[in-house]
Amino acid sequence: MIPLTADPYAPDGDEARRWAEEELQNPRYADAKPTWFDYLAEDVAEFINGLFSPDTGQQVGSAALVIVAVVIVAALITVLILWGRPRAARRVKRRGVDLLGERDDRTAAQLRAEAERRARDGDWDTATVLRFRALARGLLERDIIDPAPGATAQAIAREAASALAAHHVELTSAAGTFDQVRYLRHPATEQSYRDLAATDDLVSTTRPVAGREPAVVTS
Repeated sequence: MIPLTADPYAPDGDEARRWAEEELQNPRYADAKPTWFDYLAEDVAEFINGLFSPDTGQQVGSAALVIVAVVIVAALITVLILWGRPRAARRVKRRGVDLLGERDDRTAAQLRAEAERRARDGDWDTATVLRFRALARGLLERDIIDPAPGATAQAIAREAASALAAHHVELTSAAGTFDQVRYLRHPATEQSYRDLAATDDLVSTTRPVAGREPAVVTS
């Protein structure tokens, strides 16, 4: 029987384990709630750690352990790449949904920047409409809301308040300001815009209550 010779370019046991642990701890996989894949990754990490235990090393041999670890890491990276693509596609798709009666692919940051430009020009009505759209878009981007098609500003505010209960009053007031300007044609003022902008800034830095799911609101 031909003896198994380790690849001179293959990492040793400690380095292979470090590669696996570093890949599993990459911050880009920690920006969402735990999923089936998160739990699978934990199980894989435990399995790899078990491979390099003293008892296993004596039974299998260091060369074989290195090969197994490299194969596992390669398979894990492949699954991460393939699994990440649908998530990215969903985020792009969500940017194109109808929101507050208009289809607008701009991000929350872009909408805020445009609102501030209009505010500097003294166009408080347009600035107000854009700023509330930015607020809603930001909630959507953070998966705090999942509004039904045609959802109103008040519906969005109620849905957001289910996860951001501490800011229920501010959200309701912001939605009322939007409705007053957008639908009732009441002119906005600098103060009303600044109040809405302050709510947007406040909401954008507030973390949702853990364990609270967005409410399903259809109108």
